[in-house]
Amino acid sequence: MKFNRTRRKQTEKIALNKNDAAAKIRTWAFMSKKDLLASLSVDRSGLTDKVVRKRSEKYGPNRITTGETDTVFHRLAEALFDPFNLILLVIAVITYFTDVVVSAKADYLTVIIILVLAFLSSSISFVQQQKSSKAIETLAKEISNQADVIRNGKVVSISTEKIVPGDIVQLAAGDMIPADIRFLKTQDTFVMQSALTGESDPVEKLSDIPNNKDGVLTDLTDIGFMGSNMVSGSATAVVLSTGDKTYFGSMAESLSGDRAKTSFERGVDSVSHLLIRMMLLMLPIVFVINGLTKGDWGNSLLFAISVAVGLTPEMLPVIMTSTLAKGAVSMSKHQTIVKTLDVIQTFGEMDVLCTDKTGTLTEDTVSLEKYMDLFGNEDPHVLKYAYLNSSFQTGLKNLIDLAIIEHATEVNSHEISKAYQCVDEIPFDFSRRRMSVVLEDRKGQRQLVTKGAVEEMLAISSYVEIDGKVQPFNAELRKLALNTYENFNSQGLRILGVARKKGVPDNDTFSEADEKDVVLLGFVGFLDPPKKSASSAIEALDKHGVRTVVLTGDSEGVAANVCGKVGVNNTQLLTGQDVGKMNESRLAQAVEKCDVFAKLEPEQKVRVVTKLQELGHTTGYLGDGINDAPALKQADVGISVDSAVDIAKETADIVLLKKDLLVLEKGVVEGRQIFGNIIKYIKMATSGNFGNVISVIFASIFIPFLPMLPVQILTQNLLCDFAQMGIPFDNVDDEYIQKPQKWDTGSIEKFMWYLGPLGSIFDVICFAVMWWIVGANTTNLAPIFQCGWFVFGTVSQILIIYMIRTAKIPFVHSNPAKPLLFSSLSIIFVALVVGFSDLAIGLDMQALPFSFLPWLLLMLLGYCLAVQAIKKVYISRYQEWL
Repeated sequence: MKFNRTRRKQTEKIALNKNDAAAKIRTWAFMSKKDLLASLSVDRSGLTDKVVRKRSEKYGPNRITTGETDTVFHRLAEALFDPFNLILLVIAVITYFTDVVVSAKADYLTVIIILVLAFLSSSISFVQQQKSSKAIETLAKEISNQADVIRNGKVVSISTEKIVPGDIVQLAAGDMIPADIRFLKTQDTFVMQSALTGESDPVEKLSDIPNNKDGVLTDLTDIGFMGSNMVSGSATAVVLSTGDKTYFGSMAESLSGDRAKTSFERGVDSVSHLLIRMMLLMLPIVFVINGLTKGDWGNSLLFAISVAVGLTPEMLPVIMTSTLAKGAVSMSKHQTIVKTLDVIQTFGEMDVLCTDKTGTLTEDTVSLEKYMDLFGNEDPHVLKYAYLNSSFQTGLKNLIDLAIIEHATEVNSHEISKAYQCVDEIPFDFSRRRMSVVLEDRKGQRQLVTKGAVEEMLAISSYVEIDGKVQPFNAELRKLALNTYENFNSQGLRILGVARKKGVPDNDTFSEADEKDVVLLGFVGFLDPPKKSASSAIEALDKHGVRTVVLTGDSEGVAANVCGKVGVNNTQLLTGQDVGKMNESRLAQAVEKCDVFAKLEPEQKVRVVTKLQELGHTTGYLGDGINDAPALKQADVGISVDSAVDIAKETADIVLLKKDLLVLEKGVVEGRQIFGNIIKYIKMATSGNFGNVISVIFASIFIPFLPMLPVQILTQNLLCDFAQMGIPFDNVDDEYIQKPQKWDTGSIEKFMWYLGPLGSIFDVICFAVMWWIVGANTTNLAPIFQCGWFVFGTVSQILIIYMIRTAKIPFVHSNPAKPLLFSSLSIIFVALVVGFSDLAIGLDMQALPFSFLPWLLLMLLGYCLAVQAIKKVYISRYQEWL
């Protein structure tokens, strides 16, 4: 009932905040621009530095804090209240009651050991998370989203977190809308609001006051909401509210939720539940057997509880967190920001990397190489019109636009822009693949200037200009134009068509319908040379079992040319048109064979990625444009770069400060090393615990006293946990990281059935040595027997780490890392010192005679050799080890 009341109050609070934010937005939406700016105490020249300081103090940073989980307090709570720690704490409470409260002689040692176990697990987990979070936060500061605002009458670029209510912001295609805003000026502004409304289509925004006073809030055409992004066009707007006071901020808590778990997380959960179930099953069995055979139900309960603690994989969260944190820190040194730790491991699973071409396989330094007529001859007239199109567009100027502007400036063709003013524009979209501006000269005459992909330009051209004369665009001239385009395109030049249209009607707004019957002027050609490192990076990825698939919106010729130079198989190439005609069955066959897809629209990129995932591939996607955002979201691993548009960086799981495939290859290796080290622990835990189940049941039936006391079991558990602390830093064999690694619960179960019983066999051998050779076969000599199994159990569990960590012969063909050597050997030394000295008395044991030492060494050697022999059989049968 209390939970329901708390939940109801939380829901009521969210609704109240949401209604309050909505009411304010409606008020602002229908105010005149003059009254609105006056109410916000700002004019078109923007805020002054003095006002900004005061508002920053009042409103705080422009970020949403509601429901935020990545905080120091959250990480501490997560480390303390891990499920395994909770089990330990419950057992500690029970032990405190039995050993202290109701016991004739209070004994705190067992309780202390259990609490030390919990503290150790929590501390390591918290420290490692803090370390990785600091490394990520340091680099994350370098990729904060920026916004252009007008302050003190000047346009400046600032972090979106520094925006305050009243700021005048300038927006372009690709920008995230940084706060709730009211549009003051729009130019073909289309916004994607799917994060708020779920709508897949962008909506147009206008600066005029809307008519629908009673309409849905998100339908207000003059309001932009935080959490949405600019798809096309440009705009000037005033900030209404920031951070938690925004409409998105008011409902962020209700929108937040846990993401779906990866296959690896689901696998870890399944093993954790298996071990916990084993523990819960063992507790009553061991309790009943020992109670019946020994007659001491109190000690039997404590022994059963201690065995349960010994079977609890309390180090699993520590090992996982430590390995993932180490990976994040390691990747941060390679200028790679990992937004969530778990995604590092998914890198290890990745077997297909889909990537855009520009800037990934190429240098991302586009230069204008050709401006030519239909015959391929240089024509300055084409350059001038291409320049007019690029310079007057108000949307996001890409590298091609910048290359045209730069070249036109160098040859003094830019002066032509002074003779025109822009009346309107028809922004670029990925289906038309062109954009147009409507210009008016000093005489009031208008013309449409269009630039875009060649096929789309040819489709809307009815005329062609040759030597200054306009003539019909007949079949012969179309064939000539196509030949010229294909000739230069095959040489690796990206070719765009340039056209114009005079006599444009005197309208206020223009649309796609006006882009018809244009006059084709010629072509502009660009060169973006392949990166020198791309070829070696693709080769390295291929050696690690990662196939590179290029998904680009560029033409077939350029895509094939670049891919051929960098080593991507271009023998088969499919276009967006081909993909559009394919049913699901044909597409499934195509994505398995084809490595180059050209002229793709954004939804077609998503379709290819989705199909690869459906076929069982763990798929990554690397992109930086607006058209890449949907595919980035769909992929198992979304990867973007610092120079990407805001929406791409926001969607990605990983952001590279350096746009280089070689960095990704390092990420793949890091992911597989992480996976390998976690699997080492999991296979040790499952097989070791399964073996302990058999050993404890055998001892409970046949030995007249407890084979180990509760305090001894817990101490052994603590020592083994310390010994395993070096696992996250261990080396992984080169052969292991050569191929993608995926979770396989069946492999873990097989491993458990092979190694578990083997461990039990050597435990029984140890029992036999202690019983018949050492002579510890009476209740009075139980402390010696217990000390013998304590030492053998501890040392053997530690030595087995070296046998399990590699498929090779340890120390001969594969060496462990120094941290693992240190953590394990130091604990072996401690165990031997305790077992063969009077320190054993502190754990209610008796020091072992030195005559036991040769037998100990012989059993340990036999155990290691037996594991190595089983390893050969296992690998021969299943072709795997880890």
